[in-house]
Amino acid sequence: MSVGVYNVPGRSDVHVDRPLTNMSIAFRQSADMFVADRAFPVLPVQKQTDSFFRIPRGALLRDQMEKKAPGAGPAMANFNYDTDTYRCDIWALATAVADEIRANADSPLNLDRDMTEFLTGQGLIRKERLWATQFFTTGVWTLDQTGVAAAPGANQFLQWNDATSNPIEDIRAGKRRVHGRTGYRPNKLILGRQVYDTLLDHPDIIGRVDRGQTTGPAIVLRQNLAALFELDEVLVMDAIYNSAAEGAADSYAFIGGKAALLIYSPSSVSLQTVAAGVTMSWSGLLGGGALGMNMRRIRHDREQMDELIAQMAFDQKLISADLGQFFATAVA
Repeated sequence: MSVGVYNVPGRSDVHVDRPLTNMSIAFRQSADMFVADRAFPVLPVQKQTDSFFRIPRGALLRDQMEKKAPGAGPAMANFNYDTDTYRCDIWALATAVADEIRANADSPLNLDRDMTEFLTGQGLIRKERLWATQFFTTGVWTLDQTGVAAAPGANQFLQWNDATSNPIEDIRAGKRRVHGRTGYRPNKLILGRQVYDTLLDHPDIIGRVDRGQTTGPAIVLRQNLAALFELDEVLVMDAIYNSAAEGAADSYAFIGGKAALLIYSPSSVSLQTVAAGVTMSWSGLLGGGALGMNMRRIRHDREQMDELIAQMAFDQKLISADLGQFFATAVA
Protein backbone atom coordinates (compact mmCIF):
# COMPACT_ATOMS: atom_id res chain seq x y z
CA MET A 1 0.00 0.00 0.00
CA SER A 2 1.37 3.39 -0.93
CA VAL A 3 0.42 6.31 1.27
CA GLY A 4 2.07 9.08 -0.70
CA VAL A 5 5.07 11.32 -0.24
CA TYR A 6 5.25 13.04 3.12
CA ASN A 7 7.18 15.80 4.73
CA VAL A 8 10.06 14.34 6.69
CA PRO A 9 8.96 14.02 10.33
CA GLY A 10 11.17 15.21 13.12
CA ARG A 11 12.79 12.84 15.58
CA SER A 12 10.15 13.61 18.21
CA ASP A 13 7.38 12.63 15.77
CA VAL A 14 8.60 9.03 15.43
CA HIS A 15 8.32 6.62 18.32
CA VAL A 16 7.56 3.02 19.17
CA ASP A 17 3.95 2.85 20.32
CA ARG A 18 4.25 0.52 23.29
CA PRO A 19 0.49 -0.04 23.88
CA LEU A 20 -0.03 -0.98 20.23
CA THR A 21 3.10 -3.17 20.27
CA ASN A 22 1.69 -5.00 23.31
CA MET A 23 -1.67 -5.33 21.54
CA SER A 24 0.10 -6.82 18.54
CA ILE A 25 1.96 -9.33 20.72
CA ALA A 26 -1.30 -10.40 22.39
CA PHE A 27 -2.95 -10.85 18.99
CA ARG A 28 -0.05 -12.96 17.71
CA GLN A 29 -0.08 -15.24 20.73
CA SER A 30 -3.77 -16.01 20.23
CA ALA A 31 -3.47 -16.65 16.49
CA ASP A 32 -3.36 -20.45 16.69
CA MET A 33 -3.93 -20.96 12.97
CA PHE A 34 -0.25 -20.16 12.42
CA VAL A 35 2.42 -22.71 13.33
CA ALA A 36 5.78 -21.21 12.32
CA ASP A 37 6.78 -19.97 15.79
CA ARG A 38 5.63 -23.21 17.42
CA ALA A 39 7.46 -25.43 14.96
CA PHE A 40 10.64 -23.34 15.23
CA PRO A 41 10.46 -21.84 18.75
CA VAL A 42 11.43 -18.20 19.15
CA LEU A 43 14.86 -17.29 20.50
CA PRO A 44 15.30 -13.54 21.20
CA VAL A 45 18.70 -12.22 20.07
CA GLN A 46 20.22 -8.81 20.69
CA LYS A 47 22.06 -8.45 17.38
CA GLN A 48 20.74 -8.55 13.84
CA THR A 49 23.46 -10.93 12.71
CA ASP A 50 25.98 -13.00 14.63
CA SER A 51 27.68 -16.37 14.96
CA PHE A 52 26.69 -19.07 17.40
CA PHE A 53 28.13 -22.38 18.57
CA ARG A 54 26.62 -25.85 18.53
CA ILE A 55 27.80 -28.98 20.30
CA PRO A 56 28.27 -31.72 17.65
CA ARG A 57 25.69 -34.46 18.12
CA GLY A 58 28.27 -37.23 17.62
CA ALA A 59 30.13 -36.10 20.73
CA LEU A 60 26.95 -36.24 22.76
CA LEU A 61 26.12 -39.82 21.76
CA ARG A 62 29.51 -41.55 22.08
CA ASP A 63 30.20 -43.86 25.02
CA GLN A 64 33.52 -42.49 26.30
CA MET A 65 33.43 -43.30 30.00
CA GLU A 66 36.31 -45.54 31.15
CA LYS A 67 37.00 -47.45 34.31
CA LYS A 68 39.17 -45.39 36.66
CA ALA A 69 42.14 -47.10 38.29
CA PRO A 70 42.99 -46.28 41.93
CA GLY A 71 45.09 -43.12 42.09
CA ALA A 72 44.77 -42.47 38.37
CA GLY A 73 43.03 -39.56 36.76
CA PRO A 74 39.82 -39.92 34.74
CA ALA A 75 39.82 -40.40 31.00
CA MET A 76 39.58 -37.13 29.06
CA ALA A 77 37.04 -36.34 26.35
CA ASN A 78 37.01 -33.24 24.18
CA PHE A 79 35.06 -31.93 21.23
CA ASN A 80 35.11 -28.95 18.92
CA TYR A 81 32.06 -26.74 18.64
CA ASP A 82 30.33 -26.42 15.29
CA THR A 83 29.73 -22.80 14.27
CA ASP A 84 26.90 -21.24 12.31
CA THR A 85 25.51 -17.78 11.64
CA TYR A 86 22.13 -16.09 11.49
CA ARG A 87 20.79 -12.86 10.03
CA CYS A 88 17.45 -11.34 11.00
CA ASP A 89 15.98 -9.67 7.92
CA ILE A 90 13.63 -6.77 8.58
CA TRP A 91 10.06 -6.93 7.27
CA ALA A 92 7.72 -3.95 7.46
CA LEU A 93 4.32 -2.70 6.31
CA ALA A 94 2.52 0.59 6.90
CA THR A 95 -1.01 1.94 6.81
CA ALA A 96 -2.41 5.39 7.50
CA VAL A 97 -5.37 6.96 9.29
CA ALA A 98 -6.42 10.47 8.30
CA ASP A 99 -7.63 12.84 11.01
CA GLU A 100 -11.05 13.20 9.41
CA ILE A 101 -11.52 9.43 9.37
CA ARG A 102 -10.48 9.20 12.99
CA ALA A 103 -12.77 12.06 13.97
CA ASN A 104 -15.73 10.38 12.27
CA ALA A 105 -15.15 7.00 13.93
CA ASP A 106 -17.17 6.01 16.97
CA SER A 107 -14.07 5.17 18.93
CA PRO A 108 -10.53 6.29 17.94
CA LEU A 109 -9.08 3.39 19.91
CA ASN A 110 -10.93 0.94 17.67
CA LEU A 111 -9.19 2.36 14.61
CA ASP A 112 -5.82 1.83 16.25
CA ARG A 113 -6.82 -1.68 17.24
CA ASP A 114 -8.14 -2.54 13.79
CA MET A 115 -5.02 -1.23 12.04
CA THR A 116 -2.78 -3.03 14.55
CA GLU A 117 -4.57 -6.32 14.00
CA PHE A 118 -4.48 -5.84 10.22
CA LEU A 119 -0.73 -5.21 10.19
CA THR A 120 -0.07 -8.00 12.67
CA GLY A 121 -2.06 -10.41 10.53
CA GLN A 122 0.01 -9.40 7.52
CA GLY A 123 3.17 -10.15 9.50
CA LEU A 124 1.86 -13.55 10.54
CA ILE A 125 1.02 -14.46 6.94
CA ARG A 126 4.47 -13.39 5.75
CA LYS A 127 6.22 -15.39 8.48
CA GLU A 128 4.05 -18.48 7.91
CA ARG A 129 4.56 -18.42 4.14
CA LEU A 130 8.32 -18.04 4.55
CA TRP A 131 8.43 -20.99 6.93
CA ALA A 132 6.24 -23.17 4.71
CA THR A 133 8.24 -22.33 1.57
CA GLN A 134 11.56 -23.09 3.22
CA PHE A 135 10.78 -26.01 5.54
CA PHE A 136 7.37 -27.56 4.78
CA THR A 137 8.72 -28.97 1.55
CA THR A 138 11.00 -31.59 0.03
CA GLY A 139 14.79 -31.32 -0.19
CA VAL A 140 15.25 -29.85 3.29
CA TRP A 141 15.15 -32.73 5.75
CA THR A 142 17.40 -35.78 5.79
CA LEU A 143 14.58 -38.05 4.63
CA ASP A 144 11.61 -37.26 2.41
CA GLN A 145 8.88 -39.78 1.76
CA THR A 146 6.25 -39.32 -0.93
CA GLY A 147 2.66 -40.54 -0.79
CA VAL A 148 1.43 -42.46 -3.83
CA ALA A 149 -1.97 -43.81 -4.87
CA ALA A 150 -0.84 -47.45 -5.21
CA ALA A 151 2.11 -49.85 -4.90
CA PRO A 152 4.53 -47.71 -2.85
CA GLY A 153 8.22 -48.30 -3.47
CA ALA A 154 11.40 -47.04 -1.81
CA ASN A 155 10.81 -43.86 0.24
CA GLN A 156 7.11 -43.93 -0.63
CA PHE A 157 3.95 -44.67 1.32
CA LEU A 158 0.31 -45.26 0.49
CA GLN A 159 -1.57 -41.96 0.67
CA TRP A 160 -3.57 -41.65 3.86
CA ASN A 161 -6.89 -40.98 2.13
CA ASP A 162 -6.82 -44.69 1.15
CA ALA A 163 -8.67 -46.70 3.81
CA THR A 164 -6.05 -49.48 3.51
CA SER A 165 -3.14 -47.12 4.20
CA ASN A 166 -1.20 -47.19 7.48
CA PRO A 167 -0.66 -43.64 8.79
CA ILE A 168 -0.02 -44.83 12.34
CA GLU A 169 2.75 -47.17 11.20
CA ASP A 170 4.14 -44.60 8.75
CA ILE A 171 4.47 -41.94 11.45
CA ARG A 172 5.81 -44.41 13.98
CA ALA A 173 8.47 -45.52 11.49
CA GLY A 174 9.38 -41.88 10.83
CA LYS A 175 9.82 -41.27 14.53
CA ARG A 176 12.03 -44.34 14.79
CA ARG A 177 14.25 -43.19 11.91
CA VAL A 178 14.80 -39.73 13.38
CA HIS A 179 15.40 -41.18 16.84
CA GLY A 180 17.85 -43.74 15.48
CA ARG A 181 20.06 -41.17 13.75
CA THR A 182 19.94 -38.43 16.39
CA GLY A 183 19.09 -39.85 19.80
CA TYR A 184 16.08 -37.51 19.94
CA ARG A 185 12.52 -38.70 19.41
CA PRO A 186 10.32 -36.32 17.37
CA ASN A 187 7.73 -34.64 19.56
CA LYS A 188 5.68 -32.56 17.09
CA LEU A 189 3.71 -33.42 13.96
CA ILE A 190 2.75 -30.58 11.63
CA LEU A 191 -0.12 -31.25 9.24
CA GLY A 192 -1.71 -29.41 6.38
CA ARG A 193 -5.44 -28.90 7.00
CA GLN A 194 -6.43 -31.42 4.29
CA VAL A 195 -4.14 -34.04 5.83
CA TYR A 196 -5.52 -33.46 9.32
CA ASP A 197 -9.12 -33.77 8.10
CA THR A 198 -8.26 -37.02 6.32
CA LEU A 199 -6.61 -38.52 9.39
CA LEU A 200 -9.68 -37.71 11.49
CA ASP A 201 -11.72 -40.03 9.26
CA HIS A 202 -9.15 -42.79 8.83
CA PRO A 203 -10.59 -46.11 10.07
CA ASP A 204 -7.37 -47.15 11.84
CA ILE A 205 -7.28 -43.93 13.85
CA ILE A 206 -10.97 -44.00 14.69
CA GLY A 207 -10.61 -47.63 15.72
CA ARG A 208 -7.74 -46.80 18.10
CA VAL A 209 -9.43 -43.75 19.59
CA ASP A 210 -12.94 -45.11 20.11
CA ARG A 211 -11.50 -48.17 21.92
CA GLY A 212 -14.03 -50.50 20.40
CA GLN A 213 -17.16 -48.54 21.23
CA THR A 214 -20.15 -49.48 19.11
CA THR A 215 -22.47 -46.54 19.79
CA GLY A 216 -22.00 -42.80 19.57
CA PRO A 217 -19.51 -40.81 17.48
CA ALA A 218 -15.79 -41.42 17.78
CA ILE A 219 -14.41 -37.89 18.18
CA VAL A 220 -10.77 -37.53 17.19
CA LEU A 221 -9.16 -34.29 18.37
CA ARG A 222 -5.59 -33.01 18.14
CA GLN A 223 -4.87 -34.11 21.68
CA ASN A 224 -6.11 -37.61 20.85
CA LEU A 225 -3.90 -37.74 17.77
CA ALA A 226 -0.90 -36.52 19.75
CA ALA A 227 -1.49 -39.19 22.39
CA LEU A 228 -1.99 -41.86 19.74
CA PHE A 229 1.28 -40.95 18.01
CA GLU A 230 3.07 -40.42 21.36
CA LEU A 231 3.81 -36.78 20.59
CA ASP A 232 3.69 -33.61 22.63
CA GLU A 233 1.67 -31.73 20.04
CA VAL A 234 -0.07 -31.96 16.69
CA LEU A 235 -0.03 -28.62 14.84
CA VAL A 236 -2.45 -27.91 12.00
CA MET A 237 -1.62 -25.29 9.37
CA ASP A 238 -5.02 -23.57 9.25
CA ALA A 239 -3.87 -20.19 7.96
CA ILE A 240 -4.92 -19.13 4.46
CA TYR A 241 -3.81 -16.30 2.22
CA ASN A 242 -5.02 -14.49 -0.87
CA SER A 243 -2.51 -14.83 -3.72
CA ALA A 244 -4.34 -12.40 -6.03
CA ALA A 245 -2.93 -8.96 -6.71
CA GLU A 246 -5.01 -5.97 -5.64
CA GLY A 247 -7.83 -5.45 -8.14
CA ALA A 248 -7.80 -9.06 -9.39
CA ALA A 249 -10.28 -11.75 -8.42
CA ASP A 250 -9.48 -13.15 -4.98
CA SER A 251 -7.71 -16.51 -4.89
CA TYR A 252 -7.58 -18.14 -1.45
CA ALA A 253 -5.52 -21.17 -0.46
CA PHE A 254 -4.16 -22.84 2.66
CA ILE A 255 -0.54 -21.90 3.30
CA GLY A 256 0.23 -25.48 4.31
CA GLY A 257 -0.29 -28.00 1.52
CA LYS A 258 -1.14 -31.69 1.53
CA ALA A 259 1.89 -32.72 3.53
CA ALA A 260 3.12 -33.62 7.02
CA LEU A 261 6.33 -32.99 8.94
CA LEU A 262 7.73 -34.78 11.98
CA ILE A 263 10.27 -32.78 14.00
CA TYR A 264 11.94 -32.55 17.35
CA SER A 265 11.17 -29.08 18.74
CA PRO A 266 11.83 -28.27 22.43
CA SER A 267 9.49 -26.01 24.40
CA SER A 268 12.27 -23.49 25.04
CA VAL A 269 15.55 -22.85 23.29
CA SER A 270 18.99 -21.35 23.67
CA LEU A 271 21.86 -21.08 21.21
CA GLN A 272 23.09 -24.53 22.33
CA THR A 273 19.67 -26.25 22.38
CA VAL A 274 19.13 -29.30 20.21
CA ALA A 275 16.24 -28.51 17.85
CA ALA A 276 15.15 -29.05 14.27
CA GLY A 277 14.99 -25.29 13.84
CA VAL A 278 14.85 -21.99 15.70
CA THR A 279 13.36 -18.59 14.91
CA MET A 280 16.00 -16.00 15.78
CA SER A 281 14.01 -12.89 16.69
CA TRP A 282 15.83 -9.57 16.88
CA SER A 283 14.54 -8.29 20.21
CA GLY A 284 17.02 -5.40 20.18
CA LEU A 285 15.29 -3.72 17.22
CA LEU A 286 13.67 -0.48 18.43
CA GLY A 287 11.97 -2.02 21.43
CA GLY A 288 10.61 -4.97 19.54
CA GLY A 289 10.37 -7.22 22.58
CA ALA A 290 10.90 -10.97 22.69
CA LEU A 291 8.93 -11.59 19.47
CA GLY A 292 10.89 -9.01 17.51
CA MET A 293 7.86 -6.98 16.35
CA ASN A 294 7.04 -3.38 17.09
CA MET A 295 4.39 -0.89 16.06
CA ARG A 296 5.61 2.62 15.26
CA ARG A 297 3.50 5.71 14.84
CA ILE A 298 4.60 8.65 12.68
CA ARG A 299 2.70 11.93 12.69
CA HIS A 300 2.39 13.79 9.37
CA ASP A 301 1.04 17.22 10.25
CA ARG A 302 0.92 18.58 6.71
CA GLU A 303 -1.28 15.68 5.56
CA GLN A 304 -3.14 15.60 8.90
CA MET A 305 -2.71 11.87 9.30
CA ASP A 306 -0.98 9.22 11.39
CA GLU A 307 1.10 6.51 9.75
CA LEU A 308 1.25 3.20 11.59
CA ILE A 309 4.16 0.90 10.75
CA ALA A 310 4.55 -2.73 11.75
CA GLN A 311 8.12 -3.95 11.74
CA MET A 312 9.57 -7.35 12.56
CA ALA A 313 13.02 -8.91 12.23
CA PHE A 314 13.70 -12.64 12.34
CA ASP A 315 15.60 -15.54 10.82
CA GLN A 316 13.93 -18.96 10.63
CA LYS A 317 17.05 -21.05 11.01
CA LEU A 318 17.39 -24.75 10.23
CA ILE A 319 19.52 -26.25 13.00
CA SER A 320 19.47 -29.98 12.20
CA ALA A 321 17.98 -31.58 9.07
CA ASP A 322 18.38 -34.96 10.79
CA LEU A 323 15.72 -33.98 13.35
CA GLY A 324 12.88 -33.98 10.82
CA GLN A 325 11.12 -36.20 8.33
CA PHE A 326 8.84 -34.85 5.61
CA PHE A 327 5.83 -36.64 4.12
CA ALA A 328 5.03 -35.15 0.71
CA THR A 329 1.59 -35.52 -0.96
CA ALA A 330 0.33 -37.35 2.13
CA VAL A 331 -3.20 -37.23 0.69
CA ALA A 332 -4.44 -37.09 -2.90
